[in-house]
Amino acid sequence: MRNVSALSLAAACLLLPAVAQTAEIDTEHLFVFTIGSDVGDLGEKEIEGSSFGRFGKRRGTYAAATHTLELEYVPMQNLRLSGGPVAAASYNIHGVDELGDRKQVEFQGLTFEMRYRLAERKDGRFGFSIGVEPHWGRTDEVSGAPADQYGADIFLAIDRELVPGRLVAAANLLWQPDVSRSRTSGIWSRESTFGATSAVMARVAPGIFLGGEARYLRAYDSLGPGNFEGHGFFLGPSLFATLSERAWLAVGWSAQVAGHSVDDGGSLDLTHFERHQVRVNFGVNF
Repeated sequence: MRNVSALSLAAACLLLPAVAQTAEIDTEHLFVFTIGSDVGDLGEKEIEGSSFGRFGKRRGTYAAATHTLELEYVPMQNLRLSGGPVAAASYNIHGVDELGDRKQVEFQGLTFEMRYRLAERKDGRFGFSIGVEPHWGRTDEVSGAPADQYGADIFLAIDRELVPGRLVAAANLLWQPDVSRSRTSGIWSRESTFGATSAVMARVAPGIFLGGEARYLRAYDSLGPGNFEGHGFFLGPSLFATLSERAWLAVGWSAQVAGHSVDDGGSLDLTHFERHQVRVNFGVNF
């Protein structure tokens, strides 16, 4: 009897990880640069923070980072609202072509997001969501120069579990129009970014996912796809970890591996984009 009990206990210990790995996947925060289709449960409240760092231009030193803190709430089924301050923007720029030297840290602006899930991902089907994130900023995102900047991130998000409970893939389509006015010269400018992203994440342990993300971005000197300025292709790894029943952390690094700018003969577009991008997201439910 003791041998049977011992064998039963050993079998249970071996099966527990497999059972945990087939638990339902929530893609709301699973990816780093890509957006999942899940929006959270009805009545869910969460504080979410994000730090986005951008590094490297053709010449000189370039480092810029933005840090946001948002309150998220799900007031009705399939609808998620979030908003808050872009708490700080920091710049360390020296010797970069067409950018003035700058070293500063300051309050950046405000952001608000509405995300609605049109189709729930279950029974092998695709999840599908749409969203818009309008924002206002006090500085130019690239140069850090004083400016009134108004824009929005508009996206379509789709995902599907390739292996239930273990492997999930996602894809996004993006449009990011921006209008800004320099507070130094008073000149207005319009620009936009169109893009597509894809991501795959695999559960490697209970509460831990590893994967990779690919992004293709195109820059235009207009609100629509009119005056093409350059493009970049980014590739890099991502990690998601559940820290507790209420807290999570996601980290991703993305490097520009191909691209071109119409104003630069180099192999990458380091005028409109950076050589490296790093994002750290975290959240706490309450």
